[in-house]
Amino acid sequence: MTDFAEIWTYLARGPLLWLTATLAAYSVGDALFRASGRKPYVNAVLISVVLLALLLWATGTPYPTYFEGAQFVHFLLGPATVSLALPLWEALPRLRRAALPILAALLAGSATAAGSALAIAHAFGVTGETLASLAAKSATAPVAIGVAEALGGSPTLTAVLVILTGITGAIVATPLLNALRIRDWRARGLAVGVAAHGIGTARAFQVNPTAGAFAGLGMGLNAILTALIAPYVLSIFL
Repeated sequence: MTDFAEIWTYLARGPLLWLTATLAAYSVGDALFRASGRKPYVNAVLISVVLLALLLWATGTPYPTYFEGAQFVHFLLGPATVSLALPLWEALPRLRRAALPILAALLAGSATAAGSALAIAHAFGVTGETLASLAAKSATAPVAIGVAEALGGSPTLTAVLVILTGITGAIVATPLLNALRIRDWRARGLAVGVAAHGIGTARAFQVNPTAGAFAGLGMGLNAILTALIAPYVLSIFL
C-alpha cells in the first residue's frame, strides 16, 4: 500500500496524468454507450464525470490540481463550438426556409430557460452569487462562464450547472420528444440545442444529421441571445 501511495504521488506531479485520466474516463463512457445500443440514459459524459469524481475522491486530489492537468480539454471547448459552423453551412438552405419559426422558438426557449431557473431558485430563497450563476446555465460553457463573471456569479458553479443541464437534456430529450410525437428533425434538433447546448448537440448528431445541424444552430444563437437577455432577466429577481 505504501509503494502504491509513493507511485501515485510521483505520477500526480505530472500534468499529463489528469489529461490521460479524462480521456480514459470518456473512452470507458463511450464504450458503455455503444455497448448499450446508444441508449440516451447511458450518457458517456455522465459516466466519465462519475468516474473522475470517484478517482479524485479516492485519491484525495483537489479539483485545482486536476484542472491544471486537464485544462487542455477546457481549451478545446472554443474550437469545438466554432467547428459546428460546417454542418450549419451545409444545412443553410433549410435554415433559411425556417427562419421565422426558428426565431420564435429561440426567443421562447432562451427566455424560458433563464427565467424558469431563476424563478424556481428565487422561490426557494436563493440569492446573490448563486442566483447570478444560474442565469446562463443553458448557454454553451465558454459563453455561460463569461456571462456569469459579468453578472457577479461563480464561473465554477456555472460550469457545473451547464454540464448538469447538458447531461439532463441529452438523456431526456429523445424519450420526451418521442412522447410528444414531434417528428420534425429540425424542431427536435433546435429544441435540444437551445435547452442542452453542446452535450445535447452532440447527442442530436448521434440521432440524426439534420437534428444535429439545427441543434448547433440553436446552441449558437441561444448563446448570443442568453448573453444579451440574462442581465435583464436576472434584474427581475434581484
